[in-house]
Amino acid sequence: MIGYLQALLHFIYWDTLPDMEELVGSTSKWASTLVAQHLLAAADCYALVRMRLLCEDKLCEGVAINTVATTLALAEQHNGLHLKAVCLKFVASSENLKAVMQTYGFEYLKESCPGVLTELLQYVARIGEHSVITCGYRRRKEAPPLDGSDVNGRRVKPRLQ
Repeated sequence: MIGYLQALLHFIYWDTLPDMEELVGSTSKWASTLVAQHLLAAADCYALVRMRLLCEDKLCEGVAINTVATTLALAEQHNGLHLKAVCLKFVASSENLKAVMQTYGFEYLKESCPGVLTELLQYVARIGEHSVITCGYRRRKEAPPLDGSDVNGRRVKPRLQ
């Protein structure tokens, strides 16, 4: 807790985020992400807009399989629109989605922000739809046959006008 308070005071005095690795005493990307997540929540709580934006940028740089779900939940809870978009894009890629779904963070996301899962599904569907269109596999609407039948092969009578 003292580390977060130090970081908050550092920002208030110098208008910059402290070196995360120095603050946590580790070069671990995970630890730096955890500190940035807590600072984002504090920045939102105390209405420190610039600090919130700096934390969002830091978190956008460090998106990873094991932290993206909790970061996405945090972005949703604290109105981090840019961070949320970056996280959704990261999770929606086919090689990342399955791995993210197996993390504890994904369970937390399901419990705390179920609406985000709907957004994620919509995002994945848009990506899938786009890839189907570009690959040429999308079924095209066919013009009705000229022999008087519809596209399903049923005979139809022409409408009288």
